[in-house]
Amino acid sequence: MSLIITSTMNVGDIVTQYPQAADLFKKYKIDFCCGGNRPLHDAILEKNLNEDEIVQALNEGYEKMQAMNTETTNWQEVSSADLIDHVMQTHHAYLTDELPMLGQFVTKIYRVHGSNHSELGEVYNHFHDLSKELMEHIIKEDEVIFPLIKAYEAGPTSEKLEEVKAAITELEKEHDHAGDLLKLIREITNDYELPVDACMTYTTTFQRLEALESDMFIHVHKENNILFPRYLNK
Repeated sequence: MSLIITSTMNVGDIVTQYPQAADLFKKYKIDFCCGGNRPLHDAILEKNLNEDEIVQALNEGYEKMQAMNTETTNWQEVSSADLIDHVMQTHHAYLTDELPMLGQFVTKIYRVHGSNHSELGEVYNHFHDLSKELMEHIIKEDEVIFPLIKAYEAGPTSEKLEEVKAAITELEKEHDHAGDLLKLIREITNDYELPVDACMTYTTTFQRLEALESDMFIHVHKENNILFPRYLNK
């Protein structure tokens, strides 16, 4: 569903429909939790901020997220080099931006709500393990393995192919482990079910965890099911 964000919308409603808006609101110290039930215009006016700039940034961010989630490209028909560039510029860029910010939210709800919801301690531990592993994983792909695949494409040799196959096998193991951590987080949260005392930050955190899971499924699909078989099946 398409959304046009305006300053007449309530701050909390914006975050509900576009959870990453919380990052922008945090940057400008706009309260989207306890103060979420008021128009964005009022919050901007109170802080003496540039309304056009903030509304434009919100809409641009939302459109970018929508484009990422509704792509219609047939990736089987795209060259390996272009597919690699897409993964780096879309999914790796998303993880690089999202993991540190989401980590702050996971930590915050654990600190505030952990005494009443002990499962948040497990979510905290599993998420930070996942975040660390994913950041190491995408650095390895971007700086070592993807260049290796591109080098093979530019000058195929049996030696390079064996290197690529060995590297891919290791990447697939790392994908499996990341998937296991995401499954654990989903199980612990009972499919991201919100408790009755969930505040806006709690709600936003669960929405973003679920969005992270969704993006990871698409991301790993493009690598495991489209890119990697081009080499493993040679």
